[in-house]
Amino acid sequence: MSAERLVRTWITSQRAEEVTEIVSGMLSRLSSPSLIINTNRNFQRLNRSPRCRQSPWRVSDRRRRLSANKRSRFTCVELLSAVLSRCPADKLNRQAAKVLTTFYCSKMEDTETVVPALKGLASLTKLPSSTSEDVPNILDAIFEHVKMKGLVQSVRFQVFTIIDTLLARHRDAFKTINDSFLGRYIALVEGEKDPRNLLLAFAIARVLLIEFDITNFFESLFNITFCYFPITFRPPPNDPYGISTDDLRQALRGCLNATPSFGPLAIPVFLEKLAAGSPTTKRDTLQSMSLCFPVYGSALARSHARQLWNALKLEIFQPTDPITEEFALKTTQSLIKTIYAEQSPEFGNGDIEGLARDACEECISILREPEKSQAKPAIKVLCAFMSTTPSVARYTVAQTVPYLVKLYTKTDNIASRPSILLLLSELIAASRDSMKNLHISDASEKPLGPFKDEILGILTSALKTPPSRDPALACLLGFVSTGGLLTDEELAFIVHGVDDILSEESEEGEEASAPALKLLVTISLTASHHVKEQTLPLLFGMLSDNAPPRDAAIERAKAWRILSALNTLCRRPDLFETLVISLNTKLDLLCMPSDTPAPEELEPRAAYAHSILTTLHQTILAKVDDGHVDVAKYIESLVPRLFNLFIYSALDPDKNMIASDPRLITEAGNIIGAITQTVSAQRQQKFVQTLFNAYLDGNYKDIADGPQKIPLSTVFAPLNPAAPKKQRNLVILMASAVLPLHKEIRIPVPDLSGFFKSLVSWGLADAGTDLQQESAWKMLCAIVNKRSADASTFIKFMLEDFGPQSIANRSCPPEKRNPAIRVWIWVSKALLVCNHTDGSQFTELLFQVFDDEAIKWSAATSFGEIVRTDMVLTKHNYASIKMLYAQRFLRQILPRMITGAHDSTDPESQISHLIALTSLISSVPKALYIHDMPKLIPLLVRGLDLPDHNIRYQVINTFLSVAEGDSADIVSEHAPTLIQTMLRNSTAANMSSARVRISALKYLGVLPTIVRYDILHPHKATVIRQLAVSLDDPKRTVRKEAVAARTTWFKSSG
Repeated sequence: MSAERLVRTWITSQRAEEVTEIVSGMLSRLSSPSLIINTNRNFQRLNRSPRCRQSPWRVSDRRRRLSANKRSRFTCVELLSAVLSRCPADKLNRQAAKVLTTFYCSKMEDTETVVPALKGLASLTKLPSSTSEDVPNILDAIFEHVKMKGLVQSVRFQVFTIIDTLLARHRDAFKTINDSFLGRYIALVEGEKDPRNLLLAFAIARVLLIEFDITNFFESLFNITFCYFPITFRPPPNDPYGISTDDLRQALRGCLNATPSFGPLAIPVFLEKLAAGSPTTKRDTLQSMSLCFPVYGSALARSHARQLWNALKLEIFQPTDPITEEFALKTTQSLIKTIYAEQSPEFGNGDIEGLARDACEECISILREPEKSQAKPAIKVLCAFMSTTPSVARYTVAQTVPYLVKLYTKTDNIASRPSILLLLSELIAASRDSMKNLHISDASEKPLGPFKDEILGILTSALKTPPSRDPALACLLGFVSTGGLLTDEELAFIVHGVDDILSEESEEGEEASAPALKLLVTISLTASHHVKEQTLPLLFGMLSDNAPPRDAAIERAKAWRILSALNTLCRRPDLFETLVISLNTKLDLLCMPSDTPAPEELEPRAAYAHSILTTLHQTILAKVDDGHVDVAKYIESLVPRLFNLFIYSALDPDKNMIASDPRLITEAGNIIGAITQTVSAQRQQKFVQTLFNAYLDGNYKDIADGPQKIPLSTVFAPLNPAAPKKQRNLVILMASAVLPLHKEIRIPVPDLSGFFKSLVSWGLADAGTDLQQESAWKMLCAIVNKRSADASTFIKFMLEDFGPQSIANRSCPPEKRNPAIRVWIWVSKALLVCNHTDGSQFTELLFQVFDDEAIKWSAATSFGEIVRTDMVLTKHNYASIKMLYAQRFLRQILPRMITGAHDSTDPESQISHLIALTSLISSVPKALYIHDMPKLIPLLVRGLDLPDHNIRYQVINTFLSVAEGDSADIVSEHAPTLIQTMLRNSTAANMSSARVRISALKYLGVLPTIVRYDILHPHKATVIRQLAVSLDDPKRTVRKEAVAARTTWFKSSG
């Protein structure tokens, strides 16, 4: 099709296909922009031909011809602009660009073609063939013919785009017509209000203010920029353009601080807005001032210093809110920096003139009464000065520190000493932080250096006075965290003083222990040898070798406080090593006493030993969180020592040793698991080999090493059916060590599936306690999850033999079938998390026994346990976890459960489906089921009538979880039923479980916040009356929730 015909077709249809073909024709030299222009002109002449005037309607014929002519002119230029916007940049030569520029400029004279001409120029000016030669013609056409106030936003945006593009590409051409351009541009853009255009206008204005000669126009430019300050624009909801208030503020600030010429005009505006504005306006003004002061210069800042300080002082000493106060302090910092930017850093060693001196004197005079409220903002100002310039920082310290020290030493100010030290601590911390901001590294340059002896003198005495102890510790914390300020001897002196606090057994000493420990931890970061040599021997000496008696509550609290302090202090590698050695010694003395303890001593000794193990475990976890790499090395020392202690205790049949207590074994297992978790896969493989050699072959020598010598004649076989209970308990340690193994670790057994079967058999037949059984199931779950590819034989055995015979077999007694469901749950969980293909078959068997009265409850509740997250299959334990596994599981079985819970043809199965549904929903995040809540709420309400208290508790918590979101519409329909059900579950007469009553009362308190009052109003009197019953509940926590719920209902109104 010819280019002329394509043009005619587009003018008729205005489809994008014709534009694409025209561009293709231009690229293949079948047409050119000139041809399009000529075709457009021919089309316009065609519209004016006599044939075109032959209309069957004679009335207003001239008006129709004029209207058609306008449309044709607009359409033709529109086509050309559309073609140009799609034309590749390298296909338009200079001659064509010149022709198009002339054409578009001529069309700007016609009001009907201004809009498409601007579109064309917006595309043309971006092309490399458009040069600076075209700039004057384009600008003249725009300034002479474009009337911005008569154009819509999108067209005005085209104007700004053209000017911005030309300015970016041909800046020198603009500078040759500097005054001519600026005067006309100011007139053009004045009055613009649309935020989309303002972003571009502000960007253009910043360039003009920085790079152009604005001598004759700075007042006009000031007027067209500051008229928008402060920005009050608020974007509408779901704004498609994404322009925020902050975007406009940042762009406008770029203009306000673009030139020093604005300074004399801007300061009065800033002061006016600061005095009369809202909190938002104040903050905007303060931020703008902070950015503008450095540009406006030190001379202007000095001349307006007092005026500005008076305004800023008001926002600091009488702030409208803390955020505005913080902004005012930062603005003050900017002002001081600007005034003293050119001053020598050494100047502050002597005297200083101007605002900094006046403000310091004013604030110091306020500090005469340190306990008064104005002292706090005064010290904040002085602290802000510390991060301005080195000279001001030195002057501030030189004036403030001696004054506060002198004030502290006055005998008539004893009651004010804690307040004085608090003020001093803030100044010390500000001095420390200022060293980073001012890039001070030399110790001799530190502002506090000349005064540290005086300060340390008063702090030493303050540590001995309980009221002044906490602020003194805060001062010392600022001191020791200032790098290079204190000598090693001074740090040792401070540690000695803090140790005296830790050794106190008074109530005041206990209260100061937390800040004292924080101080010691800070010291240990740079000088840990002081803590190791002074503090740790003191604490270990205070820690008794014998357990406190059962009735010695004070001694037990002291022991726990010391252990907690050791946990806080001993995170660094050298300190942790000392902790391990010392606590292991304490543990050995407790577990292997030289004299046989009396029976009444066994429980206190076990509790004390458990506390020691807990301290080790918590410290290891803290070190792992901090990324300490030294934890892994304790697989060689601490782990063998723990195995040795507990194996020795388990193999000794004559003594009733506390190390055989399952609680201690569990905590020791936690330590072993935490350490194993940090070990490399290569080292884990070696470790697991020795572990299985010990537990399966009885060769424990490689895994147990310690001071207790295990007789060689003893047999260690925890998995042997005939093993004593004390040995079987040690399966807990084995499981703890297996859970965090890497996926690639090979389990050292000849037949993995055979090992799994023997473990299942041992857990069901030989495990003597729930703890032993759960340890076996967790170990099984972890290995199956990570080595599912090697467990195909075992999975087949579970599906084809174990499940049908031990669970689905109705002739099997319930006391065997219910434990079998427990192992089924753990294997199902292992396969579900890794998205194993056979996972669905495991859940299918559970559905098959929903009508079995003997085990239906266990089978139904197992769905929640299968999908619930736990501490076994985690990323830290290197489990194989597939994304969205819970979503897939829920999507597969939730519809089936909903259908089954509605099906009343089989009541037994219906109840089982309801139980399974409530168990499942309460075990997954609400985001997975929130869209199904309209269908789930009636079923969950029925779940509140089930006899199991745990299910009721889970259902109510599900309602509470949903209530946190936008659930008003979902809940409103069922509000009456929910109110009656919650009231029944909130009284001790109807519900014996306190946690169910608490949850029911919480939900009753939430209902008025999510349901409309007109729905709740008919029930208000009943709820308030019945809640009065719960006010007499025997449990205090229940009464507390009843008061809160009743208050909410009292206050609810339409």
